[in-house]
Amino acid sequence: MNHQIGQVWEGVLSARGMKFGIVCGRFNEFFVSKLLDGAVDAIIRHGGAAADITAAWVPGSYEIPFAIKKMLQTGKFDAVIALGVVIQGATPHAGYINSEVAKCLAQLGLEFGTPVTYGMITADNIEQAIERSGTKAGNKGVDAALAAIEMVNLSRNIK
Repeated sequence: MNHQIGQVWEGVLSARGMKFGIVCGRFNEFFVSKLLDGAVDAIIRHGGAAADITAAWVPGSYEIPFAIKKMLQTGKFDAVIALGVVIQGATPHAGYINSEVAKCLAQLGLEFGTPVTYGMITADNIEQAIERSGTKAGNKGVDAALAAIEMVNLSRNIK
């Protein structure tokens, strides 16, 4: 059904002039570095400049929200991207980390009014992590960067 509406707000995929913060969890760095490469490539391919991207590395995924909050407090970034990999082990530890990080990231975006995007891989095993960091299931770093670009443009259009 095609409804007529008065106005549609959308973000476009142009990163020109935008400043991005990216926080990477070092735990599972082999995968996270591929997410970072994907995010940076996506930003540059969409008109952003490498000089306008700042990356910070933290020990693991659990520490990502803290570093993102510090970045947001500077007011220097149009969007901040979270990149990390948590692989399920024999205990429920991974589920607790994933849940808390996701909640914190959502809250930080709302609190600061700045897009915070989720480029976290929450995998059951190493094979899933490989698939989501640049092989057949794409690259979650690319996805998070594209979401950040679109959300910055959307927020600029909503007045």
